[in-house]
Order: sequence, then structure tokens, then C-alpha cells
Amino acid sequence: MTEGAAVPLIRYDVIDGAIARVVLDRPDARNAQSLRLLYELDDAFARAAADDDVRVIILSGEGPHFSAGHDLKEGGPTNTRFDETPVGLAAGIAKADLDGIWAREDEAYFGLCQRWRALPKPTIAQVHGKVIAAGLMLAWSCDLIVAADDTIFQDPVAGVGIPGVELFAHPWELGPRKALEVLYTADAWTAEEAHRRGMVNHVVPRDELAGFCLDLARRIATKSPFALRLIKEAVRRTLSSQGQDDALRSAFYLHQLAQAQSIFVEGFGDLSGLPADLQRHWTPVRERVTEHTTERTS
Repeated sequence: MTEGAAVPLIRYDVIDGAIARVVLDRPDARNAQSLRLLYELDDAFARAAADDDVRVIILSGEGPHFSAGHDLKEGGPTNTRFDETPVGLAAGIAKADLDGIWAREDEAYFGLCQRWRALPKPTIAQVHGKVIAAGLMLAWSCDLIVAADDTIFQDPVAGVGIPGVELFAHPWELGPRKALEVLYTADAWTAEEAHRRGMVNHVVPRDELAGFCLDLARRIATKSPFALRLIKEAVRRTLSSQGQDDALRSAFYLHQLAQAQSIFVEGFGDLSGLPADLQRHWTPVRERVTEHTTERTS
């Protein structure tokens, strides 16, 4: 699907009257997450949550990859354009300074993920291909993750001076030592490794992925919606009592500190250590950062 002003970036349909399938539909951009895509995704999740007939939600991506992360062509962290209606506290969101960067990321990246993690219905991430940086955040926002056997996960942002994506769930999803390794090195990890670490529930052949997720959703959908909601709440409260919510928020603060250092001191890092495709995505951001920093210091 080619993106245009009136072309939806999210597909939504209901299967068997009880399962909502939400699809990221920017395949030409590897389902990169523009602000519009994120807010359309939020609308789709809200629609499914409000539909009493929907019992389970499946999130998937159209095309060869689940998601390449944030849409860096929007200008990255220094982008002051915010056309969407904020869902949280939006003070300072349009400022071209660190206050604005913090506000936008708290709202559109961290804040939306926290909303989705708290959806009152079971959610399944159906992932395949590349799941890069913010793509991890979408998968981690879901209750279950089912991965195709060709799935590759990666958070390479240490290459631009950032310790990890905004929703810093790595230690919870992979364990502390594996989290340190993949963040230190910016190396990718496979679906099988993610499964061994407990991050992924199932790994299946690519051509069986959609059917497997649908069968799993159907099994869950037969259970009491109230019981499912209480199960989810019980697990979330367990994690919260272990400090997860405070840890995620604290790591987001560190992300903002690192981003300030990277943008205003280091010119957004050295891109030479990143893979070629990621360099192409980060280069426009670095150019904008350089322009923005020059304007502020001239």
C-alpha cells in the first residue's frame, strides 16, 4: 500500500466476531512508525477494547518485516511537528528544545506503549522478518509474542549514543546478562534465542505464522472475558510489585539524558558502526540534528 494523506496506515478487521486483527500497513517503509501510524494504531486498539464482542487482539505487520522502528524521515527526536491529538499531558510538546523532545517521546513513544500494555484484553504480537528498535516496543507491549522462524530482533541505538529504546524492557524480556550483551554490542538475536530467553512464546515456520496465531487467539477467546482481564491484571500487578513500572520510567529518564548528550554534544553519534540499511535511516536524522544544533548556537 502506498502512503498518502487519506490512506490508512493500519488495517483492522474482526475474525469470527471475537478476534480483532490489527495490521501495520506501511510495507514499503518496513512499517516504520510515524506519529500518524502510532495514533492510528492507538485508535485501533481502543476500538477493539471498546467492542464487547472482541475477546482477543492480534497485532501483525504487512510486508517482509514486522517493523523497522521509528520513522526517522519525520526528523527524529528534533521533529517539532505534532499533528495528532495527544493522549497524555502535552505541555511543551511543540518546543524545539529538550523539553519538547522529552514531551513528545513521553507522549507518543513511552506513553502509548504503556497504554497498550494495560489494554483490558489479551493481545498477541505476530512478528516476522526484522523487529528493530521501536519495533521491539510494539511487540513487548503485547501479552504474548509468536515469532516466525525468520524473525530477527535488534536494538542498535547504542551506535548513536543512546542506551536503548524508550520502553527499556530488555532486562525483563531477556534477563540482565543477555540484555547487557545485545545492548553493548548492538548485535541482533534470533527468534530461537528469544524463545530460549522467554521473550517469545512460540516460534513457527513463516508460512504457518498467521494460522498459528489465529488458532491461539481462538483458544483464548473461549475463556471468560472477565477471567482473562483478571489474569492479565494479576500478572501486571506481580511485575509492578517487583519494580517494573518504576524501572521502565527511570530508564526512560536515562534515555532522555543520553539523547540530550548525543544531540547537543556529539552530533548524534558515529553512524559508521551501524549496518548499511540502518545508516540510511539514521542519516537524515543526523543531518537535521546538525542543522538544528547550528541554528541554536549561531
